Amino acid sequence: MRDALDRRIITELQHNARAATSEIAARLGVARSTVHERIARMERDGTITGYSVVLGQNPGDETVQILMLLEIRQQDTRKVLDRLTHFPEIKICLSINGEFDLFLTAEAPRIEDLDLLIDELVEIPGVLRTKTFVVFGRKFDRRYSETAARILQQSAAIA
Repeated sequence: MRDALDRRIITELQHNARAATSEIAARLGVARSTVHERIARMERDGTITGYSVVLGQNPGDETVQILMLLEIRQQDTRKVLDRLTHFPEIKICLSINGEFDLFLTAEAPRIEDLDLLIDELVEIPGVLRTKTFVVFGRKFDRRYSETAARILQQSAAIA
């Protein structure tokens, strides 16, 4: 069970996953060994499942993004999900309620690549119908904006 200290450690790691345990301990006012032991416990119990890098996007590396709804024959859900994991263009797959069963986001360098992806997805046995939307622009994204800003600040400080 996570307590307030675990949540504070997680917050620190979300801001900088590369921070030394001694830095985190100093900011939180606890012993370094306490932070180290708690991180190790949260890794073991699955609270922390990994660490990642947030890449900046180069203007030349722009991608086209689509949002896609899929209606799935219920008995084929696991097979469809297994097939979807083999498409690197699919970035997010969410189970939803309503007329459709899955919500996907996908990205590729060109709209033609996404057109081919859609053609392949509708051919998967168990996919009954789809509805696709092309993203014209991202107005804001709260998931990554704070992390990206911090990374830019750190990059500027190193340069």
